[in-house]
Amino acid sequence: MNKIFSDADAAIHDLKDGASVMVGGFGLCGIPENLIDAVRRKGVRNLTVISNNAGVGDFGLGRLLGTRQISRVIGSYVGENKRLEELALKGEVELQLNPQGTLVERIRAGGAGIAGFYTPTGVGTVVGQGKEEREFDGRKYLLERGLTAEFAFVKAWKGDRWGNLVYRKTARNFNPVMATAARITIAEVEHLVDLGRIDPDAIVTPGIYVKRIFEGRSHEKRIEKRTVRPRV
Repeated sequence: MNKIFSDADAAIHDLKDGASVMVGGFGLCGIPENLIDAVRRKGVRNLTVISNNAGVGDFGLGRLLGTRQISRVIGSYVGENKRLEELALKGEVELQLNPQGTLVERIRAGGAGIAGFYTPTGVGTVVGQGKEEREFDGRKYLLERGLTAEFAFVKAWKGDRWGNLVYRKTARNFNPVMATAARITIAEVEHLVDLGRIDPDAIVTPGIYVKRIFEGRSHEKRIEKRTVRPRV
C-alpha cells in the first residue's frame, strides 16, 4: 500500500476545472505551498476553495486569485488579502463568510458524515440570513450544513508511505479536520519517513484518510505579519 507520489504536480494529475478543494492552513502557517503552486502551473480554473483564509496577495491562495483560477471562496477571514476583497466587491469571486468556529465544525461534521447541526453563533446577524432557525431550551439556533469537497490539500510535518501524518505546533490548525472531509486527500509533508518511524501514539491523521502523499520542496514558511518588540 504505497501512496507516495513523486511531487505535487503528479499528485494533482486528475484535478479538473470546477473542482472543490479544501486547503489547510491558518494565515500562512501550515499551508500546502507546493500543492498551491502546482495548481497554478496546471492552470485549472473555476475552483471552489474552502479555506480559513485566502493567503496574501503574492503568496498562498493569493497566487491563485491573481491568476483568476478561483471562482468561489468559503472561509472565515479575508483581512490580509486586499485582492480577494476587491474581487468579491466586484462580483468576480463569490465569497461565503462563516464564523471561524462554525467553519471548522462544518468541515468536521462533513468528515463525520453529519448532514447538519444547530449553533447559536450568528443568530440575528447577516450570517443567519436565509438559514433555518429553531429554538432549543429558550435559545435560538441556526442550522448549518456539513462541508465536504472533492479534494483536500493538507500540510504535515511528517508522514509515511501509508499516509499516517504528524503535524507540528500551530501548523496543525485546519489540516486534520480537512483530511477527513474530502474524497481525495493529498498530503504534502516536510519529511517522508519509513514505516515504523512514527510513534503510533503521535499520529494525528491516520493513513486511512490519505490517498496520496509526497515530500515537499523548498518550503518558504513566510510570516504573515511580523511583529517584533523594539530593542531597548
